[in-house]
Amino acid sequence: MPHYRVSIAGNIAAGKTTLTRLLAERLGWCAYYEQVLDNPYLPSFYADMARWSFHLQVYFFTHRFRTFQDMLAQDNSCVQDRTIYEDLEIFARTLNQQGFLDDRDYQNYRVLFETLIESLPRPDLIVYLQAPPEFLLERIRQRGRGFEQGISLDYLRGLEVAYEDWLQRAADSLPFLSIDAASYDAACEQEVERVLRLIVDQCERS
Repeated sequence: MPHYRVSIAGNIAAGKTTLTRLLAERLGWCAYYEQVLDNPYLPSFYADMARWSFHLQVYFFTHRFRTFQDMLAQDNSCVQDRTIYEDLEIFARTLNQQGFLDDRDYQNYRVLFETLIESLPRPDLIVYLQAPPEFLLERIRQRGRGFEQGISLDYLRGLEVAYEDWLQRAADSLPFLSIDAASYDAACEQEVERVLRLIVDQCERS
């Protein structure tokens, strides 16, 4: 039986953790979650993004690099909450463009990322959960994490632009499956089954 490595990509509050959990529960896959609530840098980052951007990016990249190494060692299919590629292509890039990560730190981080990523194989599938920034901002407010309440619509829009650019540039080198997260209802059994089947079918064709 083949073993797949799937990563879930998407903007903040797009539903990555929920889909990761569903894949693990329904298909018996090993799940790897992004460190959010126990992340020692996130509250400081959202309070002062310019001060803590570089520290946060290095922390996230280190965690996801180790996670991907663990996935490679598993004798089972695995699903990861957020891809390792987003650390550079989405967040570091956007933080640099919006002035929160200066050029020197961004180039240092980019060299570190590109040096280490060469040792990792690509995932079998990247599931991209797409949703309008306005929809995501409302989700952020509803889930009520205190340190996230300062996230701006402009920041989410900047991330969305970075995602669209990344998907265009990487379309020939990485396997993507896009899902409309704004219309997908994780509480609807039929919708869950449809999305899970899309993911498994795409993996089988990879």
